[in-house]
Amino acid sequence: MMCLQTNMDADYVNSIWDMLKRAIQEIQRKNNSGLSFEELYRNAYTMVLHKHGERLYNGLRDVVTDHLVFVRDAVTESINKGNFLKTLNEAWTDHTTAMVMIRDILMYMDRVYVQQSNVETVYHLGLSIFRCHYLNTLKFAKTNEFLQEFVQKKIETAEYYRSAGQKFLTENSASVYVRKVEECIEDELSRAKRYLEKRTETKVLDVLDDVLINQHMQTIVDMENSGVVHMLANDKVDDLRRLYFLLKRVPNGLGVMSTAMSGYLRQQGEEIIKEESDKNPVQYIQALLDLKDQFEHFLIDAFDHDRLFKNKIQNDFEYFFNKHKKSPEYLSLFIDDKLRKGIRNLNDNELEVLLDKAMVLFRYLQEKDVFERYYKQHLAKRLLLEKSVSDDAEKAMIMKLKTECGCQFTQKLEGMFRDKELWDNLHISFKEYKDKLEQVRDQDPVDISVRVLTSGVWPTQQTQGICSLPQACITSFNLFESYYTRKHTGRKISLNTLLGTADVKAIFYGSAAMIQDESSQQEEGPSSSNAVASQAQSSRKEEHKILQVTTHQMVVLLRFNIRPKCTFEQLLEETKIPERELKRVLQSLAMSKPSQRVLCRKGKGKDIELSDEFFVNDGFTSKLTRIKIQMVQSRSENEPERKETRSKIDEDRKHEVDAAIVRIMKARKQIQHNNLIAEVTEQLKHRFMPSPQLIKQRTESLIERDYLARDTADHRMYSYVA
Repeated sequence: MMCLQTNMDADYVNSIWDMLKRAIQEIQRKNNSGLSFEELYRNAYTMVLHKHGERLYNGLRDVVTDHLVFVRDAVTESINKGNFLKTLNEAWTDHTTAMVMIRDILMYMDRVYVQQSNVETVYHLGLSIFRCHYLNTLKFAKTNEFLQEFVQKKIETAEYYRSAGQKFLTENSASVYVRKVEECIEDELSRAKRYLEKRTETKVLDVLDDVLINQHMQTIVDMENSGVVHMLANDKVDDLRRLYFLLKRVPNGLGVMSTAMSGYLRQQGEEIIKEESDKNPVQYIQALLDLKDQFEHFLIDAFDHDRLFKNKIQNDFEYFFNKHKKSPEYLSLFIDDKLRKGIRNLNDNELEVLLDKAMVLFRYLQEKDVFERYYKQHLAKRLLLEKSVSDDAEKAMIMKLKTECGCQFTQKLEGMFRDKELWDNLHISFKEYKDKLEQVRDQDPVDISVRVLTSGVWPTQQTQGICSLPQACITSFNLFESYYTRKHTGRKISLNTLLGTADVKAIFYGSAAMIQDESSQQEEGPSSSNAVASQAQSSRKEEHKILQVTTHQMVVLLRFNIRPKCTFEQLLEETKIPERELKRVLQSLAMSKPSQRVLCRKGKGKDIELSDEFFVNDGFTSKLTRIKIQMVQSRSENEPERKETRSKIDEDRKHEVDAAIVRIMKARKQIQHNNLIAEVTEQLKHRFMPSPQLIKQRTESLIERDYLARDTADHRMYSYVA
């Protein structure tokens, strides 16, 4: 029996296959209502069971292929009739439906023969044949006709959107135009995804990108009252973000947009410099910080952290911040304002945020050495006049500078704090020393507190602090000097009064007081500091006040214990205070707000002349017992002071360039001129940008001083002289 099944009669096999073939063809023609699927399944089962699975599988392939080739002609003809996609879709639906039915009939072949022979299943075989004879063959069967049609459609698409784009631009603002272009792209993308392959989808979108974006991007960006400048000026972040992502689709789109942004940013920065710089340094820096915050907001929320825009913003800030020569000084003054005690002190978090923002501007500075000089001056005043909001805040700021520029940059700043920490201990030990002395009253007529500053660390010069002190003050200082030099053998100290302060007792007799003859005036020694009194009598009850003044103000006030009136020329000669400083002292005592005018001035005009007379304002009155006389001074330097500072900076730079050249030459031994300039610039750029001319001048100076030698064969080659 097994032998008979294995060697099934060939005619019988042919008859079974013919029946299955006719059934498959009827299914493909949708005439399957009269078929017995159970009988067909049994016949297919029989063929596979008797080892005729290959005959059945190959026969199926041929029948399906023949049918698809027959139907393909109708699909091909539909290309020129305009209903190609509909016809192709119908052919695909009919084919997949038929293959599902055929798969059910040949299920046993799928389970046995297909798995044993490692071939495609019945259904996937049908898909492969369809792809081969439709999607591949059809693609090339009418290639010329299809390409011609596609090119024509592409041209029509470009012309349609070119016309539409021109209309959009004429009738709408930039933001509305962007939205309309987005809608066009979304519509075309949706259609392309549904009906076209990926490569065709890309080509269609390329057409839109070109005619709607690339050809009009400069016009969109520059549109008056709606373009990029308008969006930036009116904080239209959503519109900027839409435009950013639209222009990102085309080459150089973001370049055009970032250039427009950069132009607006530079204009805003230069307006701040023009409007703010000569008025208030703090407002000037705050305006720049506000501008930086605004563009940081744009960078994050509109420009997607794009590096191109980030670099443009950084370069623009660096450009206009360094364009203004006062920026290093003003930045230091801004930080000084935030670190000073005041009515509106910030809390720790607010101060930290503000100082971090200031450090962003500091990074843009090219002349960091100029900032360093001003910062030392302002820090010294805060420490000596006890104006710092807190030591912790000061040290935190120094740490930020140290992190940014290295320990050498903050070495002297840290040295100031080391001196400050020694002041309290020194004051206590000096007081204990005085308590042990006999007859100390004669040796110490004034209660003084001396702050010892390490020479070279603090930005003060002895020539700035020379003035003619009262003998009582000199006596007390001599006592301190004697104590200090015995305690610290080998050290020498000298007096500097520039940033000193004093408490002065003063008596005001009233506006009706009669001033006695100058010859009757005698110099009196002070009890706590010194007394300033006009020796007169008045019907008004005299007022006793304590004036908190600078050392220079004290020296001037004490001259009126000697004579009732003094001219500016006399004060200049007798006090030895520099003329510019003396004018500021007298302005604070006689020309400030009425509540602080302890002197009267007799003179014309705003400027103090040599012949102007000054005398005690006996009519001065105040509800306060202790009155702080504010020193009239500009927070920023005036032009002569700024020239003097610049001269000192230029001198310091010469030494820094010299040191850099010597370091490089020691390491290289021999170097060409251009390479030397490049290496010196690289070493010093974190402090300032040395000009090639300065480097050349310092090189010549070092050659003259025999540190370097010029090569006899090549004058642009230098050698180090050990």
